[in-house]
Amino acid sequence: MTSADDRPHHAVPHLARRASSFGARASDYATHRPDYPVAAVRWALEPVDTTGQPRVLDLGAGTGKLTGVLCAEGHQVTAVEPDEAMLSELVRLHGGVRALPGTAERIPLPDGTMDAVVVGQAFHWFDQEKALTEIARVLKPGGVVAALWNADDVDVEWVAGFGEVSQSPLGARDFDVTHVMPAHPLYTDSEQATFPHAQRRTAESLVATVSTHSHVLVAPDDEREELVGRMLAYLKSRPETATGEFDLPMRTLVKRQVRV
Repeated sequence: MTSADDRPHHAVPHLARRASSFGARASDYATHRPDYPVAAVRWALEPVDTTGQPRVLDLGAGTGKLTGVLCAEGHQVTAVEPDEAMLSELVRLHGGVRALPGTAERIPLPDGTMDAVVVGQAFHWFDQEKALTEIARVLKPGGVVAALWNADDVDVEWVAGFGEVSQSPLGARDFDVTHVMPAHPLYTDSEQATFPHAQRRTAESLVATVSTHSHVLVAPDDEREELVGRMLAYLKSRPETATGEFDLPMRTLVKRQVRV
């Protein structure tokens, strides 16, 4: 993932449009986007005492891909998401979770009430300085903030080839998470780790997954149609993906910091 623009993404017109593109396809997002490996989530929360039932905020929660893993781990989860359609889908899928409208820069929670704040596939959309300051406000001292990103494992030949085929003009301006969640005076112990992951797919469902990415959602209809045809033709040409189900190899990057 690369980016030629270091400004906050909410301040860049084409990125602001991409950031708001998911709601119209909330159901598809819930169906086709991958979840997160349990090992990655456990590592993210490692600095937190999990002997009780820690309070965890899933910030920018989308349709609840990370929420579901957190709930399965027995945490007390609050989900905050700015998009009404995405939040509605989350509530439909995870009805027992406290779900609130809100943003990373304006979290609708009291000071010092969360043991951890986790962010799945969304931290690059935030205004970094404002979000980290606001997250620190709702965290208890010693609490953790962690960001997770799923990405295809391009060390696998056919996956790398698919990545090239699935690029669009906007996709070439995708996001570099190297500088996301930078060092901040309110946090310490900045660490990162990567975990293996996989998603069971068919050629058609993998194309549907990519079709939920923002660069595809905002593409003109003719470009989107051409891209979908190109991706499907590639997958049908590869022995690994031509017929039936297969595992899409992935890697999950996790970055975490601890509230001072």
